[in-house]
Amino acid sequence: MKVLLSRDEIQARVREMGQQITRDYAGREPHLVCVLKGGCTFLTDLAREIDLPLSLDYMAVSSYGAATKSSGEVRMLKDLDQSLEGRDVLIVEDIVDTGLTLNYLLNLLRTRGPRSMKVASLLSKPSRRLVEIPVDYVGFTIDDLFVVGYGLDYNEKFRNLPHIAVYGA
Repeated sequence: MKVLLSRDEIQARVREMGQQITRDYAGREPHLVCVLKGGCTFLTDLAREIDLPLSLDYMAVSSYGAATKSSGEVRMLKDLDQSLEGRDVLIVEDIVDTGLTLNYLLNLLRTRGPRSMKVASLLSKPSRRLVEIPVDYVGFTIDDLFVVGYGLDYNEKFRNLPHIAVYGA
């Protein structure tokens, strides 16, 4: 597989994102919501780069199954453990592709009364968007490639790669 983003490139960008989030949320306590499983590695590194008190929660949704393209159908696999009422929520995603999953999540979570809601995504593929949705913090914009590593998988494999690689290349 061809390396698209090295471990060093990822870590440098995550550090920059953490510093920006620290500035933007100064005086507040962001509540980071990780979209499992792909966002877990990114969330862990990002949270360490945010110099503020914060809290974490996790949810799992699926729109891929074992395919390399989004099915467009979003299924909730695990809901949040904590209330979002009155909180400054930051959704942490591994990748925004078609936007369908994130659009579903934003609509669902808005009904739970957060004070604010923003999105941080390590990767963005704007060429694949079917729904235009706001992504407030983007690590890297990539072409329409199927990528694995740093939490992203193909059929539950390759999540442990320290870099991001193009699957099949």
